[in-house]
Amino acid sequence: MNIALKAIRLLAVVALSSSSATVVSAQQPAPAAPPPMAEINKLPDNVGTGRYPALKEEVASLPDHVVYRPRDLAALGSQQLGVVAWGNGGCSDDGASTRFHLLELASHGYLVIASGKILSGPGVAPRPPAPPAQPGQLPPPRTKASDLTAAIDWALAENQRASSPYLGKIDPRKVAVSGFSCGGLQALTAAKDPRVAAVVLQNTGIFIDGPSAIPGMDLKKDALKDLHTPVLYILGGETDIAYKNGMDDFKQLAHVPVAVANLLGAGHGGSYFKPDGGPAASVAVSWLQWQLRADADAGKRFAGKDCGLCRDAQWSFDKKRMP
Repeated sequence: MNIALKAIRLLAVVALSSSSATVVSAQQPAPAAPPPMAEINKLPDNVGTGRYPALKEEVASLPDHVVYRPRDLAALGSQQLGVVAWGNGGCSDDGASTRFHLLELASHGYLVIASGKILSGPGVAPRPPAPPAQPGQLPPPRTKASDLTAAIDWALAENQRASSPYLGKIDPRKVAVSGFSCGGLQALTAAKDPRVAAVVLQNTGIFIDGPSAIPGMDLKKDALKDLHTPVLYILGGETDIAYKNGMDDFKQLAHVPVAVANLLGAGHGGSYFKPDGGPAASVAVSWLQWQLRADADAGKRFAGKDCGLCRDAQWSFDKKRMP
């Protein structure tokens, strides 16, 4: 198992227990271990289940980022792209580490931009060893929250650049940030950007008990006050090392609409390595479609007492300040 996956499984973040929260069963099954990276690397990229088959690529004008987008931009017609800036698990620089999930988002008409380079997947050479960590600490992050802001800057500039393939194809009002584990903390940091209109935080949350063990990621609960948009937490149930911190974020958030969806028994690895990113990617897409495109059908998974996730046995769901 490479250092990126180890970091993904080690870097915790997240939890809460609110009087209104749905109680998660104490009998949740132990999460299944993700496949070895050698097996994952052999799997071809998916194209997603949306209307626009997707691809991933590195772009010279945006160094140290990986772009996920519909393959045929002309097929968008009058549909403009939304933008999703993504922070990787472990704050790693492998922008392909959750490629199945990100390609699924892109296939629904989003320009998804992950920090880093393509360091995993078919044909990619083994990555170099990580720099040594200080005693008692995890290795320092290879990416930072400002990488997500840089991704948004680039996308909106491309929307106006005369020779850009994205000229006029991006809706600057439809910008989101998202991320996994340590990358979720990066997304939470970047979410204060006034251009951000939606937030999806996955298997993450701000540490409750003292400072973070992650160098440079000393986010405090006060950072939640900077959120200004509806927020969705997607967690892996009580077996997720981020569960406690993420649920506490949910409990403390009182000024913006917030929901928390626990994929029961998924653990910290979520469903990132399942085909098309699995059920967590599907829920993330629905949130983006509802929040950014006012898609009422997508909103039915979250809104109302009889919402889709409220009735789905594989999920535990709760919300505040929402319909």
